[in-house]
Amino acid sequence: MPNANEDNPSALNQVQSRAVSELLRVSPVADELARRFQEAGFSLALVGGSVRDALLGRLGNDLDFTTDARPEDVLKIMRPWADAVWEVGIAFGTVGGQKDARVGDVSQSFQIEVTTYRSEAYDRTSRKPEVSYGDSIEQDLVRRDFTVNAMAVALPEKEFIDPHGGLDDLAARVLRTPSTPEASFSDDPLRMMRAARFAAQLDFEVAPDVVAAMKAMSERIEIVSSERVRDELNKLVLSAHPRKGLTLLVDTGLADRVLPELPALRLERDEHHRHKDVYDHTLIVLEQAMALEEDGPDLTLRLAALLHDIGKPRTRRFEDDGRVSFHHHEVVGAKMTKKRMTELKYSNELVKDVSRLVELHLRFHGYGTGEWTDSAVRRYVRDAGPLLDRLHKLTRSDCTTRNKRKATALSRAYDGLEERIAQLQEQEQLDAIRPDLDGNQIMEILGVAPGPVIGQAYKFLMELRLENGPMEHDTAVSALKEWWAAQD
Repeated sequence: MPNANEDNPSALNQVQSRAVSELLRVSPVADELARRFQEAGFSLALVGGSVRDALLGRLGNDLDFTTDARPEDVLKIMRPWADAVWEVGIAFGTVGGQKDARVGDVSQSFQIEVTTYRSEAYDRTSRKPEVSYGDSIEQDLVRRDFTVNAMAVALPEKEFIDPHGGLDDLAARVLRTPSTPEASFSDDPLRMMRAARFAAQLDFEVAPDVVAAMKAMSERIEIVSSERVRDELNKLVLSAHPRKGLTLLVDTGLADRVLPELPALRLERDEHHRHKDVYDHTLIVLEQAMALEEDGPDLTLRLAALLHDIGKPRTRRFEDDGRVSFHHHEVVGAKMTKKRMTELKYSNELVKDVSRLVELHLRFHGYGTGEWTDSAVRRYVRDAGPLLDRLHKLTRSDCTTRNKRKATALSRAYDGLEERIAQLQEQEQLDAIRPDLDGNQIMEILGVAPGPVIGQAYKFLMELRLENGPMEHDTAVSALKEWWAAQD
């Protein structure tokens, strides 16, 4: 690639070999597609995040291209070539596809998006961008969100195009906008959240003028759809450095509009009523939960860690002895979590799971030094259900005390609880707790038809099972008959 930044050749030299090797890896697909566009009289360039990631040495199999061809022409070129083509984003000028190809001795699948040169902007009342097509790659790059995403590699000749100094910013690990931040954020206010997301994903700093514009224009995020806000928030939370992005959202006022429960955790403190900084505690819990992940980023766990204490501001009370209490903040927080996640259009299942973890995150603190009965342990497992492993991680992460003796005691106590759960699970299959008699058996024993009484009997037997553990069949039958007799 020719050096487009002659005044800073060292920046390119540091990343050139990585970029070349990454581009060579995808050449069987990228070059072949470029030649098809060239033969049809159009240009094609690798663009945006794909170029950035190639320069960082982390290019995956998701490839973004830009072209002067209109979407209908892109379809004509791609359909005979790709293994699959989809038109989900065609209203915004994007055609997607999949291409399987051999790279060396390995067969790989590439996800491809080709977008027509474009510009887009919001008006003051619209939630949807207005798309217009452009005729030059320079026009396309200036409308991109950040300079590190406004670089391209023209194919198949592999000419490096960097009109806004993206390479220098990549070397400096800084996020700037190609045009003024005000113009960029006015075009698409979601870019303000993308600044926080990229800072979290790439561990980059955000330029001061960009931060200033985010503060000044934070109210503009309100015209963006909840779904787009949610998707950016997910990417931020799932990143390697979520604290960085979340802090930026809070400091700029964006969080007040998209996740107001987070900045609300910055409770005022005074010398007479001292308590832990709930906001900083929350970010530490999130990071400690991340450290316990075993199979990659876990959105359910991370959201639960982020939201577990959001009920505290509403439940804070100053006690007569000078202490501060937050009684039932887990119950209040679970309701607040459900409301916020529903407004952000999360799936019903995810809302249910995260809310449940928030509701249960304090349950362990009644365990003490192991005073729970087997019945209480069974109920803990039953109430957590399939979330038990995540509840273990959330509960352990919630310990942020600097008192090493207290932290060690809590850790040992939870070790003890997990050991008891494991022992009971081995004996009783706790993860599949159910009454010793099923609905059909209940109807047969009581001689009754289906109806509400069967559910009542089932509930009685479940409580008996949790209290006593597994029962012999005859014992369960006798207990059921005694209960039935007492109903008259």
